[in-house]
Amino acid sequence: MPVQKITESGRDLTEKFVRLYGAKPLLVQAPGRVNLIGEHTDYNDGFVLPAAIQFHTKVAIALREDRKLTFYSENYAEQVEFDLQQLPATPRQHWSDYVIGVARKLEEQGTRLPGANLLIYGDVPQGAGLSSSASLEVAVCRAFLEVSASHMDGAEMARLCQRAENEFVGARCGVMDQFVSVHGQKDHALLLDCRSLAYRHQPLPDDVRLVICNTMVRHSLAAGEYNRRRAECEAAAKFFAERHPAVKALRDVSLENLEKNGMTLPETIRRRAHHVITENLRVSEAAEALSRRDIERFGQLMRESHASLRDNFEVSCDELDIMVELAGKFDGVYGARMTGGGFGGCTINLVKSGRTDAFQSELATGYEAATGRRPEIYVCTAANGVRRLE
Repeated sequence: MPVQKITESGRDLTEKFVRLYGAKPLLVQAPGRVNLIGEHTDYNDGFVLPAAIQFHTKVAIALREDRKLTFYSENYAEQVEFDLQQLPATPRQHWSDYVIGVARKLEEQGTRLPGANLLIYGDVPQGAGLSSSASLEVAVCRAFLEVSASHMDGAEMARLCQRAENEFVGARCGVMDQFVSVHGQKDHALLLDCRSLAYRHQPLPDDVRLVICNTMVRHSLAAGEYNRRRAECEAAAKFFAERHPAVKALRDVSLENLEKNGMTLPETIRRRAHHVITENLRVSEAAEALSRRDIERFGQLMRESHASLRDNFEVSCDELDIMVELAGKFDGVYGARMTGGGFGGCTINLVKSGRTDAFQSELATGYEAATGRRPEIYVCTAANGVRRLE
């Protein structure tokens, strides 16, 4: 498994662990992610093109003599303790649910976990659509595997963490977030087939920066609407499967098939299907554009993606639309779109490296004037996936 040198923040976490638990820990980190294109396609067995980013969850871990798990979160300044013989069977709507979910899934698939102390710290912005939860799950999973002297391949680790979130936490996410947190590669995006889990790394241009702009809003309907969109997609897939048995998910429906046979679908369901089908086509074309270094075409596909998410999938909001519109007026931006589940969170912008400072200033000023909110803006490059830190 990949190993990386400990940074200053890692040394700080080690010192805090020693003060808290009186032992020297092993350190693991896993990144958050930004999705460049391919939104709401992952749970439809489709294609996505995310990149891991330079925000991480770090986990310090050391064995203890009993079979208890103690977690301390630096972010929440809170400690919880559980007995491995009696792990909670249901979530508590608490940050520890993500850790317990992973522990339960590891035990269920045959990994006997030892008792351990954990210290957790993350700098992935929460509630911003940058996969802080997947970053936590993957980091904890890798930490448990390290102290259990167990091995799991990357795809299996991603699937296990997804099951923890789906089946224990109760969020019906696809596998993209966990997968790129495991398999991210520095300076590359990752083209993923969410059905087969076949993937390849796509180099990003040296002179382009990933600029993530946080709207600083998260509308309360986000979680419920996400699950509703997933149900609508499943209803569309069922409609086509009844007519074409080879259809297992919307990924199997062509645009021609939708236009020919989908007119009897309810209008809302048809528009949801139209987004997913065309978004899969955009991801494939975007990957080809990256291969030939056509960043202008990539940017155009990002703009088309946002329009479809706004009009057909209806997961954008005024704040996201304002950000994308402002970015589109700036000289030096190749493309901009919302990223993540929607209803707030962030936009992703591909910006010429020499124009990032001016872009940040202009977008922040324009967004604050339009909304009264000061955005947070993060300039990133693509990062590596989960690592043990030495």
